[in-house]
Amino acid sequence: MPTVVPRLRSPVRGRLIICGDTPLAFRLADELSTRYLQDVTVIVPTRRRNHAPQISELPRVRVHEAAELNDETFRAVHVESALAVALVSNSEVGNIHAALRVQELNPDIRLVVRMSNTTLGNRIRTLFKDCAVLSDGAVAAPSFVAAALGDLPPSHVRVAGRTLYVAHRSDRVRNVVCALADTRGPDGRPRLLPVDQDRANLVLAVADGTSRTSLAGPPVTSRPVSGLTRSLRLLLSRRLLQVAVALLVLILVGSTALSISDGQGFTYSLYLVLLDIAGAANPEPGLSGAAKVTQVFVTLSSLALVPAITAAVVDAVVRARLAGPLERLRDPISGHVVVVGLGEVGLRVVSQLHDLGVPVVCVEANEDAVGVPLARRLGLPIVFGDATRTETLRTAWVGTCRSVVTVTSDDITNLEAGLNARALRDNVRVVLRLFDDDLAARVHRNFKIPVSRSVSFLAAPAFAAAMMERQVIGTIPVGRSVMLIADMPIGEGSELDGRPLREANLAGEARVLALGRRGRPRFDWDFQDGYLLIPGDRLVVLATRSGIGHIRARTIGAPATGPTPPPR
Repeated sequence: MPTVVPRLRSPVRGRLIICGDTPLAFRLADELSTRYLQDVTVIVPTRRRNHAPQISELPRVRVHEAAELNDETFRAVHVESALAVALVSNSEVGNIHAALRVQELNPDIRLVVRMSNTTLGNRIRTLFKDCAVLSDGAVAAPSFVAAALGDLPPSHVRVAGRTLYVAHRSDRVRNVVCALADTRGPDGRPRLLPVDQDRANLVLAVADGTSRTSLAGPPVTSRPVSGLTRSLRLLLSRRLLQVAVALLVLILVGSTALSISDGQGFTYSLYLVLLDIAGAANPEPGLSGAAKVTQVFVTLSSLALVPAITAAVVDAVVRARLAGPLERLRDPISGHVVVVGLGEVGLRVVSQLHDLGVPVVCVEANEDAVGVPLARRLGLPIVFGDATRTETLRTAWVGTCRSVVTVTSDDITNLEAGLNARALRDNVRVVLRLFDDDLAARVHRNFKIPVSRSVSFLAAPAFAAAMMERQVIGTIPVGRSVMLIADMPIGEGSELDGRPLREANLAGEARVLALGRRGRPRFDWDFQDGYLLIPGDRLVVLATRSGIGHIRARTIGAPATGPTPPPR
């Protein structure tokens, strides 16, 4: 989450427009008007619903009512002379449509678009001259993860599809991206981005999912009998056991009846019964009446038994494949994080915890939730049920977990699940997602739950920074200093246009982490320092506060030539 100096009037001036009456729209308007001291126009469907009444009370904010975001609406708020427009409604299609309208009216305007689908968003942004596409869930997720792990502020950040985290070089971490800082100086102040990278004791690395704690307890090799018992219990479902018992009874009863009625030995009778069950029965005129009845009964019964055996075996195989991760919850586990809710925010929290090697148990009421496929692909246990019920939380072993993160879209569900988790263990760390900030403050005071967060509150600074043309996408705290991660596009005619990529690195101030080549949706982490930058390329840069300003100055394109406008 970008760090902004409070109540500092930004040198960037111009009309700022926000479209939407969502919690994010309210928080964004508050951020721009009270921290950046900017004049803001907010377009809402009506002043009387959702967060429009709260928006109307903000200083420096003018509210414009419009039922539809059409050309007439944007002309009414003078979009042709605006500096930036933020489209933050809950309709992603509506946001894209409105962005296309705005660009036609003002091709040079800066667009900030809210989209939860970041993959689609990275492609959409290429349709516009100056556009930032952000997901409020993606921006807020690192703070939820940090709170769940007890790290405040976060020591990791999600960048270009990867989770980066701060580690000590002595930990022998893998996948080191770059040296971060040397914190062993005599004055106690860290030396950020040192020229001699081998001297840094803090590094930035890519989280690869390496497990740091065990989810299943002791290794399986130390409990072979228990492991075999779990496997047999999974494969031998109740239906399969019922079929096996029925088959055994049929064999014993048929063999005994045939032996008694025909006068043959039990072994010979067993042989005939097994052939009859296998469907190889042949008429035997010489058999007695009772023996013939027994043979017919065994043969007809086997016709119904064979499909039942097939169905039971298929059911056992399906259960073994689908319920594998859930089977780990049969034995006591500890040290894991329970994530309640697999929506847009939940799936990102789960993904980042998995990248960091933290064991996760998911709780979700809807099997069609957007994050369920991801959790299954990662092999994470999912408990389907009502998170407000104590039985559901017990199934997820909340009593022995590291923390509980409730991130459903309903405040009451989150609150009740958090309180029930506290009832199971009074000292468990609870992270609540609450939309109502007043409710969050009162919950903090009255229920002694230390962490309650709103996604809109966490995401608003990043959206505000994007509107003010600050490309900060994440922060990394180092002692009392803060390193910023920014997405910097190469402008045509800029200082770095046509220059080798290595020249973007500034000793002690900035280092390039990833390269986004023009026309390609994904970032390249294994780039060549000699690559010549061209307009449209994008740099993901780790920098100090001053370094961000220097890099931005070197990536801004040269102003278009033309007649000098008359003085006003």
